Amino acid sequence: MSKAKGILLYECDICKKSFSQKCNLTTHKYIHTGEKRHHCDVCGKSFSQNTHLTRHKRIHTGEKPYHCDICGRSFAEGSNLAKHKYIHTGEKSHRCDICGKTFSQAGALTTHKRIHTGDKPYNCEALTIHKYIHTGQKPYKCDICGKSFSQSDTLNKHKYIHTGEKPYHCKICGESFSQYNLLNRHRSIHTGQKPYDCDICGKSFPEGSSLAKHILIHTGEKQYHCDICGQSFSQKPHLNNHKRIHTGEKPYCCDICGKSFSHTGSLTTHKYTHTGEKPYRCDVCGKSFSQKSNLSTHKYIHTGEKPYHCDICGKSFSGGSTLTNHKRSHTGDKPFHCDICGKSFSKNDTLTKHIRIHTGEKPYPCDVCGKSFSKNSHLTRHKHTHTREKPYRSDIYGKLFSKEGHLTNHKHIQTEDRPYHCGICGKSFSEQSSLTRHKRIFSNNKCWTPMFNKTSLDEED
Repeated sequence: MSKAKGILLYECDICKKSFSQKCNLTTHKYIHTGEKRHHCDVCGKSFSQNTHLTRHKRIHTGEKPYHCDICGRSFAEGSNLAKHKYIHTGEKSHRCDICGKTFSQAGALTTHKRIHTGDKPYNCEALTIHKYIHTGQKPYKCDICGKSFSQSDTLNKHKYIHTGEKPYHCKICGESFSQYNLLNRHRSIHTGQKPYDCDICGKSFPEGSSLAKHILIHTGEKQYHCDICGQSFSQKPHLNNHKRIHTGEKPYCCDICGKSFSHTGSLTTHKYTHTGEKPYRCDVCGKSFSQKSNLSTHKYIHTGEKPYHCDICGKSFSGGSTLTNHKRSHTGDKPFHCDICGKSFSKNDTLTKHIRIHTGEKPYPCDVCGKSFSKNSHLTRHKHTHTREKPYRSDIYGKLFSKEGHLTNHKHIQTEDRPYHCGICGKSFSEQSSLTRHKRIFSNNKCWTPMFNKTSLDEED
């Protein structure tokens, strides 16, 4: 016990920390002794302080006694309410003295500074949540759908899926979000701010987590492995999505037509087929897209950039999925199987088109005459009959055609190329239709088999 400026202080004889009240010193000493004498009568978990037990019990009771007087949201702890209020005030009083970025909470600033210093003060043994990676433990369970999580805040975010609650609002355009990080990402659309720069290629990002994911493109690190087929992924959500190929799980259902999807992004994109919405617009040529990834890939047309390289043949591509599909031409891998006839394909979209042969589905209707088609490319060709547009030009005589196939046939005539061969007599033709007419000669011969040297017959286009 000591005195400082007339105040009686109680000092810990282990770490020398001082307290103004003896009871606080007694509580503090439990940190050193490891004693936890306060026990939860629901789950048996123990705590060194009674206040910690009180807070913990609210997990079981659902009690949230701290209410926001602005939006009415409730919290189990007063500290969480204090943090929440910064959303409404926009106050960010904690500034990083290295890069100038501001934060609403001192803890967030401390965590941020480690980006600059590279400090990693916590080892595996000290990190409770991190240990769940090794143990697989997920102690927080959703009481609506039964899904389990390793962190309580992840469970809270998940519940918004069921309630539809979106408590985070953009002050500029009014759009609402279920997660604060989604709001933060959205704000960059208005501000254009991207403070996180890749020191390899110079690309900028609005969030540190986005930069961390991007860097994996350069390092090639894929730490998440599928225990069924062995395929590896750089991000855990990508692994989770992939696993649904094996399980066939499609938990996301369209409330308009009832079609189900394996991940939420596909459902969102699908809904645009009903609404016709294309929210992603190219700022160079004005073309619009229903998917952000398609816009990103499209922009490479303007820049000429092809950042994805095949490590087998060296060929470059503008999109990662295009590279993945290309690699299957080397490996012969065809992971997408038709469960009706058993035929396999190297691309998922090729399987989707193939299945329409069995189902008869024709989801692409012409808005002029109402005729429907199984493929979008067929609808595009059909529309030329209404517009009389002929976008395909022969580079030999300059003749125009409304269909790419007609241009191909025209070229065969000019070059005297005859790629269509009769399997009976060996005669060759420049057009498929000529071979079809010719084969009627052998229509009663059941051994007739056509020959054609294009590999595209192996898979639908």
